Amino acid sequence: MTEQGPQLTALLGVIDRPQAAALEAALAGRSLSVDEAMPLVDAEGVALHALAMTADVLRQRQVGDVVTYVVNRNINFTNICIKHCGFCAFSRLHRSEEGYFLDTEEIVRRATEAHALGATEVCIQAGLPPGLDGDHYIDLCRALKAALPSIHIHAFSPEEVIYGALRSRRPIAEYLVRLREAGLDSLPGTSAEILDDAIREVIAKGRISTQQWVEVITTAHKLGIRTTSTMMYGHIESGADQLRHMAVLRSIQEETGGFTEFVPLSFVYAETPMHLRQSAPGLRRGPSANEIIRTHALARVFLGASFRNIQASWVKDGLKLGQWLLSCGVNDLGGTLINESISTSAGAGHGQFVGPAALRRAIRGAGRIPAERSTLYELRKVFERPEDEVEGPLDRIDDADGAFGTYRALTRSSEHRFIMPRRRRGADSERAEEV
Repeated sequence: MTEQGPQLTALLGVIDRPQAAALEAALAGRSLSVDEAMPLVDAEGVALHALAMTADVLRQRQVGDVVTYVVNRNINFTNICIKHCGFCAFSRLHRSEEGYFLDTEEIVRRATEAHALGATEVCIQAGLPPGLDGDHYIDLCRALKAALPSIHIHAFSPEEVIYGALRSRRPIAEYLVRLREAGLDSLPGTSAEILDDAIREVIAKGRISTQQWVEVITTAHKLGIRTTSTMMYGHIESGADQLRHMAVLRSIQEETGGFTEFVPLSFVYAETPMHLRQSAPGLRRGPSANEIIRTHALARVFLGASFRNIQASWVKDGLKLGQWLLSCGVNDLGGTLINESISTSAGAGHGQFVGPAALRRAIRGAGRIPAERSTLYELRKVFERPEDEVEGPLDRIDDADGAFGTYRALTRSSEHRFIMPRRRRGADSERAEEV
């Protein structure tokens, strides 16, 4: 019998030797190379069970039995974008009748509403609208902090940071400093997809390169700005591509320690241009359930001790599968979201909001201890016993779509129709012409 228990020991004795060797090395605390981990990308049947159990053992060693979530609100403030990514069903051209743009006042209103309901974080990401003022993101952070000093601003993907820097004609480091001074607290590590330029050329021609993504992330870390890390999988990439992507993240983390978490993001295919147009040879219809389990478990095994937090995305995979992933190396269920537009527009059917009580029920149903966290994984409250829980205002929302609005309603409403901004002529004057 080994430290991890007789069941896992038995499984390691009957699976293929290269797979067992990789799992044994991980259990011994050794960092796996890509080549050593490669046999695990095909794990099925008994080998998949062994991989999941190994990930669960490592999770317990690293973070124990507490599973976290954050109370946050997503605000995707515009769907207008100059890029035409094949995996994105959210974006619209600037002349589209479905184009919208939420101004700063509306964004602050939405953040204030969420804060009053218990949200500690506002997550802001959007398309890249033409004509955007280079200081728009900076001004937005400043306005949010002025209205809500305690809110955590988790905003702007590396793609948006580069766009803002280009529009303002500033170096990336200087632009990030200005964002930080304006109130930005952390960056989402999205726009990563798969960090392989050949794949990016197929699924998102014109997207920032792997080198640019790494530059923004590492620069942010050096400036003391923490980020998340992500990987979109289940499209044209292979298991080897996934491993190499995670190897890039692990290398950065070992150098900077700036990642708060890793979030595998299932490709939601149904409404995406590259599925509808069949423009990407070999495109899969998202990952299978087994691949979702394997990818999350492999993340815990391969990323090793440098990554404490592996998050499941309920908006991509559903809360029921998210609950099962808590036995496969995962220790975080993400956030309440409140508004979610990007996955929903691509065809995800799991809704845009899950209340804190529902997240706690899922966690407790998996035999774990629920805890509310901050964006940076500081524990705000641990709910050791069910009687510790008190229903909050977000748990009393019966109709989230009616209360908070939806992406579809935004695209059909004339209230927030996109207008092309002109160059600002003064600090307080901005003119725009309707397109």
